[in-house]
Amino acid sequence: MFVLLMLFLFKYIDDMIGKGFAWYTIMELMMYSSATNVQMALPLSVLLSVIMTYGSLGENYELVAIKAAGISLTRAMYPMVFIVSTLAIAAFIFSDYMLPVANLKYYSLLYDVRQQRSATLLPEGVFSNSFPGYTIRVDKKDADGQTLHTIMIYQKEPNGNNTIVTLAKEGRMYRTAGDKYLVLKLKDGVRYESSPGDYGFTVRQRLSRFRFVDLEQKFDLSVFIIKRTPQDEFKSEFQMMDVQQLKDYKANTNRQIDSVNRAGFTSIAPYIKYFYIPKKSKVLKTYVALKPDTGSAVLGNQVMSVAQATSEVRSVQNIVTNNLQRNKDNAHNIRRSLVEYYKKYTLSAVCIVMFLIGAPLGAIIRRGGLGLPVVISVAFFLIYYIISTIGEKSVKDGNTSPILGMWIAIILLTPIGLFLSYKAATDSALFDADSYKRVMNKIFRRNIA
Repeated sequence: MFVLLMLFLFKYIDDMIGKGFAWYTIMELMMYSSATNVQMALPLSVLLSVIMTYGSLGENYELVAIKAAGISLTRAMYPMVFIVSTLAIAAFIFSDYMLPVANLKYYSLLYDVRQQRSATLLPEGVFSNSFPGYTIRVDKKDADGQTLHTIMIYQKEPNGNNTIVTLAKEGRMYRTAGDKYLVLKLKDGVRYESSPGDYGFTVRQRLSRFRFVDLEQKFDLSVFIIKRTPQDEFKSEFQMMDVQQLKDYKANTNRQIDSVNRAGFTSIAPYIKYFYIPKKSKVLKTYVALKPDTGSAVLGNQVMSVAQATSEVRSVQNIVTNNLQRNKDNAHNIRRSLVEYYKKYTLSAVCIVMFLIGAPLGAIIRRGGLGLPVVISVAFFLIYYIISTIGEKSVKDGNTSPILGMWIAIILLTPIGLFLSYKAATDSALFDADSYKRVMNKIFRRNIA
């Protein structure tokens, strides 16, 4: 979890530094981030802990003592199987009840943090737009951070025009009580203001200029207070839903797809015309021949018919295209909801799979501590993470079934865990380099002979 939190800080450090947040806001954001990282941290921690535990038991010959007492390795693992199963159930409860709430609070707070203005007031040599309606530039600051030199203040109108410009050689800034306002005390400067003037028959711009020895200007600091966005605006995201909400969303979206299809058929039906050719009558013996129209009339009728048919085809094409796009969007949303739905179950399943891999692997390698177990656990976790990421992306793109894409990593790693469990139960020297050397020596000796 510490490593994942460091990754979070490295990723969003630019969005948090220099904005004047209180320490508890950063701690709150890190707490919610740690809750959202449980899906990655829990499987890795299970794998690492069981490898270290059983590796330490094997290294200290405690597993040998257990087997010498007539207890098989499978029977000795029963208590740990019960504990890991309980952990898997707790992981599902966490992902269904607590994780949606943590995601809602985390992403809403992160959004507000990233939207917050920088609290670095009036940096040197930069035109700062931190205060709405003003652009301020300070050429130089003294070491105390309050004495300013060569100040330029552009005041904007609502239409964006700069009508008031204030220049000062030096000044001093300070905050009022409660950090409500920033006050600039300017010295030895000039103020320019342009405004339209009406002189009867003509309209001209009027420029006013006055010099000052001391001038005080106040700026509102409320823009630097973090403003929280209502959390209801984020509840429509799939990461903020539990299992029942995801099921309801899928059912409602399927009904929308059906209604779009029915509405599309109803819209297209009037454009479909059926032409029936009557059968030859048995009563009438003679038929009056149809008089042919003139060439221009026939050509006009043909042009009008083609134009009408083209218009109807375009109308049908627009209806079908719009309905198809809506169905594609709905199908994509259903796949995304299924990804979050199956994630709540795969978190529990991967904990059991990592235990099946880690426990026999630790018994086979017989190494405890943070050396070889860390390398092996990270390698297996990377395999799981890469496969699950590829499967998730395939599901979102619609290239793979949601069940297969989200469970493919579990399906591939479970046989590995069962194989390692079998090898550990039969005392197989799977990672013994000497046994492989002996096999290779026998092969080379036979080839030489």
